[in-house]
Amino acid sequence: MAINNPTKKRIQELKAEYDSIRKGKESLLVMVDEAEVPEAVYNSNAIENSTLTLKETEKILLDMEVSRDVSVREVFEAKNLARVTGYIRTKSQEGEIGKETILLLHQMLIGGINDQIAGRFRTKGEYVRVGTHIAPAPEHVERMIEATLVEYTSDHNSYFLDKVGKFHLEFETIHPFNDGNGRIGRVLINYQLQRLGFPSVIVRDREKKEYYQAFGDYRDSKNTKTMEKILVLGLMESFHKRITYLKGETIIPLSDYTKKHSLSGPALSNAARRQKIPAFREKGVWKIPENFKYEASK
Repeated sequence: MAINNPTKKRIQELKAEYDSIRKGKESLLVMVDEAEVPEAVYNSNAIENSTLTLKETEKILLDMEVSRDVSVREVFEAKNLARVTGYIRTKSQEGEIGKETILLLHQMLIGGINDQIAGRFRTKGEYVRVGTHIAPAPEHVERMIEATLVEYTSDHNSYFLDKVGKFHLEFETIHPFNDGNGRIGRVLINYQLQRLGFPSVIVRDREKKEYYQAFGDYRDSKNTKTMEKILVLGLMESFHKRITYLKGETIIPLSDYTKKHSLSGPALSNAARRQKIPAFREKGVWKIPENFKYEASK
């Protein structure tokens, strides 16, 4: 189910504003991207049941000591994913996504964790299951990935978020690797967005239920609407955050904004989740430009 025209218009407006005010401020955007890496890494790993907290992830990425014993694997997972996240920022500008790039990103992600499976697709006898979904037999994986890539790169008519959402759903349904499918899949979303000149998005652990529901909807009835909604809201939030920084606005927690203007907390939180106001999250806390003028009709 395609994204509707009012939503496309809103994204187009945000993109135009973002493009017009980013000129000469690329270094600021790099800072915002780099500051966001621990949050992106934490959320992606948490979706895969990592026990690391956001603070622990931040410390690990800064090579600081963590106060409890954490597994070597989880340390590697955090550092490797951060490396991959930084790598695609420049790699995405070099060329369209392809099989070799996907395998390289997987090598970077799983290398040092399990070198026997890093950088290669599943082979004969290697089956995987996600909940009740049994992924296609390994003999079909490479052909299916190549077909999915061809479909994505040759589709010049579909809306870009429809294409990215469909690719992600197909990729995760194929589940081409023995491990790291979810994390690589979410990295590829941002590769595709950055390639098109859009900022990266964070799929958050707190929204894991809806994220998993998107795969169920697709496998049951080829319904892509749930995934498209996740991407739309994630992209709008990413735009709102970067536009706020580019404008040099004073940023305050949404809870302080609510108290200052004697507004309904639940109503503002709901508006933030639906991206009806220019709110965004940092370290899980909703924030907003201090001078934003809220209209209840929103």
